[in-house]
Amino acid sequence: MMLPHFYTILIVLCSVFQPLSAAQGIVGYWKTINEKTNQPESLVAIYENNHHYYGRIIATYEDGKLKERLGSASERAPGVVGEPTYVGLDFIWDLEKEGDKYIDGRIMDPEEGKVYDAELWVENGKLKVRGKIWIFGRTQTWLPATERDFPSDFPKPSLNNMIPNIRKVKSDL
Repeated sequence: MMLPHFYTILIVLCSVFQPLSAAQGIVGYWKTINEKTNQPESLVAIYENNHHYYGRIIATYEDGKLKERLGSASERAPGVVGEPTYVGLDFIWDLEKEGDKYIDGRIMDPEEGKVYDAELWVENGKLKVRGKIWIFGRTQTWLPATERDFPSDFPKPSLNNMIPNIRKVKSDL
């Protein structure tokens, strides 16, 4: 008679621990890394809105230290209409989840004012971000942001309260 209880416990344990083994999603906070200097460049919040996924710059770095953050930004994105600040800018938009990948989205280079097709996925706990034109492109690796990336005077913005605000680039005019 112990055998049925064993199976019940096993099923409960599998259902509890199953999400830990499932593929990690992209929603959360990520740190972009400069490929040449290996220094952090920005903090990005990836959020979901109406079954699509977006990326917003929430802070920038200079020489490895936080430079600007939400509420105190002044550096402008010259390639974007209206030249908004980099911080607060949605530069990834309209990704759709397909299996373990997030595809069919767009990613913007706010400095140059160019937009590319985008595809994101998590690999070994790191976010792979691919911008491409047709089959040609480039993939960056972003690291998960840690609690140390958010000093006490810089609370994490709520991912649930973000609403997309997609800007036009100057090259589209």
